[in-house]
Amino acid sequence: MKLENRNKLTIALFVVYMLLLTGVILFKLPFYSSEISDGIRVINLIPFQGSFDDNGTIDFREIRDNILIFIPLGIYICMLKSKWPFMKKVLPIVALTLAFEAIQFIFAMGRSDITDVLDNTLGGVIGIGIYALLFKIFKNRTVKVVNILALVVTVCVVLYFAYLFYLSHFVMRRLHP
Repeated sequence: MKLENRNKLTIALFVVYMLLLTGVILFKLPFYSSEISDGIRVINLIPFQGSFDDNGTIDFREIRDNILIFIPLGIYICMLKSKWPFMKKVLPIVALTLAFEAIQFIFAMGRSDITDVLDNTLGGVIGIGIYALLFKIFKNRTVKVVNILALVVTVCVVLYFAYLFYLSHFVMRRLHP
């Protein structure tokens, strides 16, 4: 794959990822949540305070999901800005997650939570680490390998979202008019 075409594919996949990420974070896609439109502004500045369930045990699902969804961001930053030092790669991750939390607060879309900032940043940093490990293995073929993998994953995720959209807007409405 030519370098120019590889960069175009990386950018296209990154744009799709950012659209999906924005949809999931701000609009709780593929599932609608009443949290996005209840009009109440909630901010939590105590790390992991909202991560406990009714029994007082920590619920790792949201933490895990927040970490996982930002891993690709760290990988894409490495692919697009490979010459940047580590901290310069981390800054856009922190900035993006802070922007998402600020938007959620300003527009009363869900809750703004410092735990999300920490988890999302950790996910991005893990992505940077994964890319560094892949680079040690694949050397100059790393971008090509990651692009192929990202293309497959992106197609699967888009098809999954389309399927859930179809179910929620066509099948469920017929069952519950």
